[in-house]
Amino acid sequence: MSKSISVIITGPTGNAGSGVLHACLQHPAVDRVTVLARKSLGRADEKLIEVIHRDFLNYSSIEDQLAGHDACFWCLGVSQSKVRKEEDYHRITYEFTMEAARVLERLNPGMTFCFLTGLGTDETQNSRMMWARIKGKAEKDLQGLDLDLYNFRPGFIHPIKGQKSSTIMGTILYPFIRNSKKYCVEGDEFGLAMINATLHGYEKRTLENPDIRALAKRTA
Repeated sequence: MSKSISVIITGPTGNAGSGVLHACLQHPAVDRVTVLARKSLGRADEKLIEVIHRDFLNYSSIEDQLAGHDACFWCLGVSQSKVRKEEDYHRITYEFTMEAARVLERLNPGMTFCFLTGLGTDETQNSRMMWARIKGKAEKDLQGLDLDLYNFRPGFIHPIKGQKSSTIMGTILYPFIRNSKKYCVEGDEFGLAMINATLHGYEKRTLENPDIRALAKRTA
């Protein structure tokens, strides 16, 4: 009998999250998709369960809806260009992630946790780029939890058809880097890679863009 999985997705409206959601709803091995979001996506699918939640530092009211899952595809985040203060970026990128991960560790010990970071993330936290240090801190601290962790470090994620890029820079750069295996990955391809990490595993725990593209093609 083929393995089936149930997954949690955060950040479902961004370039990454929308691609992951699309891939999960289409994939025969994914039988349940719980989307954790601040507002309804306004779509219906027999696999889809929406959990509307606004406090990403407190999950006590929805714990029963987060239990019983095989994986979490954490795509929630914000561009540094959209956040003025470092403490705000730290709260969204690090604190939201770690609080959710601790709750999920307790509810679903050993679950696969695919964390969206980015090309240039610095786990040593010595980078001059604020975002790279904070994402690196999250990568490192997630390793201390009882989770089957994969850190995904894509370059540019091209949104699925019908979805506009969430950044102006992405819109400008995409025509020039679309065919670059080092810097670009399609949104649904990114989703397939996370699904395959859960179904089949991968030999690396930190995946750069070429690893993501390779994992998306894996079938066994």
